[in-house]
Amino acid sequence: MNRYTRILVLTATCLAIGYFSSLVTRPAVESWYPLIEKPSFNPPNWIFAPVWTALYVMMGIAGGLVWHEIDSPKKEEVKKGMLFFAIQLALNALWSYLFFGLKNPLLALFEIVLLWLMIYETYVKFTKINRFSGYLFIPYLLWVGFAMVLNASIWWLNQ
Repeated sequence: MNRYTRILVLTATCLAIGYFSSLVTRPAVESWYPLIEKPSFNPPNWIFAPVWTALYVMMGIAGGLVWHEIDSPKKEEVKKGMLFFAIQLALNALWSYLFFGLKNPLLALFEIVLLWLMIYETYVKFTKINRFSGYLFIPYLLWVGFAMVLNASIWWLNQ
């Protein structure tokens, strides 16, 4: 597979994860989420879809660029990086289920801390393989950091 095919495959995978997560999220955003207390810095609902779409595209590009290095002397580093990539992507999907599906902000808070740590480790590993791929993870790290604070605030306000 060439570089662009790998980027396309991983971008499509990330977007698919986002789509399936939205199937759990959307009903709760229309029913449960409007009824709970949220902090003053809670963004409007319309911002989440475009931000997550951009983040999933950046993740896919980053992952594809790293995956393309699988036949290089960095093969073992690439395997580790891609393992962390898969773990953080699975945790990303799980958060939506815990927060919106189960309507459990506390459980989601514990999970999002783990998610942020896995994103950070993916960033570190990707940066060693392809610096640009690592840079593509910085907005994701920042957004999930913000989401973690938002998640904690929602839990605190609704306990």
